[in-house]
Amino acid sequence: MFKPNIKLSRITDITVELLDKKNIKGLILDVDNTLSTHHGMTLVDGLEAWISAMENAGIKLMILSNSKEKRVKPFAEKIGLPFSSLGCKPLPFGYMKVKRRMGLKRREVAIVGDQMFTDVLGGNFYGITTIMTDLILAEDKPSFIIRRKLEKKFLKKMKVENGYGC
Repeated sequence: MFKPNIKLSRITDITVELLDKKNIKGLILDVDNTLSTHHGMTLVDGLEAWISAMENAGIKLMILSNSKEKRVKPFAEKIGLPFSSLGCKPLPFGYMKVKRRMGLKRREVAIVGDQMFTDVLGGNFYGITTIMTDLILAEDKPSFIIRRKLEKKFLKKMKVENGYGC
């Protein structure tokens, strides 16, 4: 349940070709440490061009975050994407809501995020493809530090392959 289907360094490493190969037509996107630093507003390098390329290829994009609307809405507006806040990941309700709004089938949707115990666990539990990215900047809260250490141990044991080989 904790193993991502695909492991990449950054969100911008996801290509249209990879998504075509996996028959993915929509991406559910995490915000913090996936599109920007935790609670940051600065976009990862190349994000705007990546979003444009995905949209031009017909890939549906939508943000799903556990954060409150006051955090997610300004970020989503900045990059022009629809969003759903208070997603309660890893519970399946947020994934269901976003998938329904996209008008896609589960097998056509993937979650992209940096956290094994929210994004990956929830996506696997809901039955969609999971794409885990490296975190952008380590958080300093004790709960995050503990989770990140556990993630490293899990990933090492799972021997998750990078890129297309998962």
